[in-house]
Amino acid sequence: MKILVSALEHSANVHLKSLKKELADDVEFVGIFSNELGNPIVDLSALAIMGIVDALKKLRFFFKLKDEMVELAKDVDKVLLIDSSGFNLPLAKALKKRYPNKEIIYYILPQAWAWKKKRIPVLARTIDTLASILPFEPSYYPSDANITYVGHPLLDQITEFKTSLNDKVKKIVFMPGSRKGEITRLMPIFREVREKLGVKGILIIPTNFSQEKIDALYGDISKFEVVHETYNTLLDADFAFICSGTATLEASIIGTPLVLSYIANKIDWFIVSRLATTKYAGLANIMYDKHKGKTMHPEFLQDAVTAQNLIDAFNNYNRDSFLKDSKELRAYLQHGSSKNVADLITK
Repeated sequence: MKILVSALEHSANVHLKSLKKELADDVEFVGIFSNELGNPIVDLSALAIMGIVDALKKLRFFFKLKDEMVELAKDVDKVLLIDSSGFNLPLAKALKKRYPNKEIIYYILPQAWAWKKKRIPVLARTIDTLASILPFEPSYYPSDANITYVGHPLLDQITEFKTSLNDKVKKIVFMPGSRKGEITRLMPIFREVREKLGVKGILIIPTNFSQEKIDALYGDISKFEVVHETYNTLLDADFAFICSGTATLEASIIGTPLVLSYIANKIDWFIVSRLATTKYAGLANIMYDKHKGKTMHPEFLQDAVTAQNLIDAFNNYNRDSFLKDSKELRAYLQHGSSKNVADLITK
């Protein structure tokens, strides 16, 4: 079986790697994905985007890439799209128009329930098989939509969880994000927080960052222990300050108490704040609010991200309550998703 794959993000490729382990050896990937999974048509580093302004500059490149993917689809059995709705939804429409009988599977769906609910009927019409990773998501779709909750991919990756907490907080993890703007805006505040709390600060830096890039983005990190591995570091830590993103959900699943912070540039924030329809930024908070009607951890956005606010949140934190909520969150998510997605592909 030959599958056209469109997986533009690093996180999508982590989940694609887990999925590939569940597929037979004769399943071949073509299209956009990590080099370690085959022979893609483009280097993923060329697809990196930092904010809405950067995305606009690369429009022509992505239009050309979409056309190339449509041509490539003529020789495949099925299509697998993962996340990245800005590229994958227009691609899905073009593929359905050109090949109306070719099955399109979408794994890690666009968060239309949070941004543009009008997209939901479009997704239901365009995508043949919708593989949802959020337990509440199918309820937003028409009753005749072919949508299934397949589990959450992080539960394929994370296998160890906290069962208890230390009485005293001695190790605090700091995760200022992976994008230039996120890091440069949060690091001065994180440095101040670490200094005022006077505890061991562990800074997680992406493995693909060169020393030159680290020096340019992070500033003085001499007071931090620098590591690159996420899950074991969070498991071993007592607390975490984390930039909004997947890492906040990872910490919530593992059971590491956290505070979410995010400072966007003014143009991106102006647009996002007017499009978003959710009350919360963190996925764990969004899901737990749907499930239990309450949040798991504090969130601070934009001007509210100050060292004092983060320290106050830390000092007033109920870590025991968070640990109980973490266990409940895992029960809500149930299981990983790779096996179920593999079954959808091969059925």
